[in-house]
Amino acid sequence: MHVVFTGRVIEWRGPSPFCFATVPDEQAADIREVAALTTYGWGAVPVDARIGETAFTTSLFPKDGSYLLPLKNAVRKPQGLSAGDEVTVTTTVRV
Repeated sequence: MHVVFTGRVIEWRGPSPFCFATVPDEQAADIREVAALTTYGWGAVPVDARIGETAFTTSLFPKDGSYLLPLKNAVRKPQGLSAGDEVTVTTTVRV
């Protein structure tokens, strides 16, 4: 399943700061339809993702009825992304 979305980059200020892209409600609903087939625990959904020329493998994390896509420095820095930016992401849910 392919999902393309544009979301805002947010910074999580937990014990270890990290950045995420938020998945909009419409695309989150599509992902929830297949999540039960793919999740490996805590509702995390494995995906292959691409932002610009940067491709990476990660998992979407459930949060408040939607999902967050983790964005490591190795993904954000080549794209010049920081908290507050809008980013377009192409994902493939790994079934």
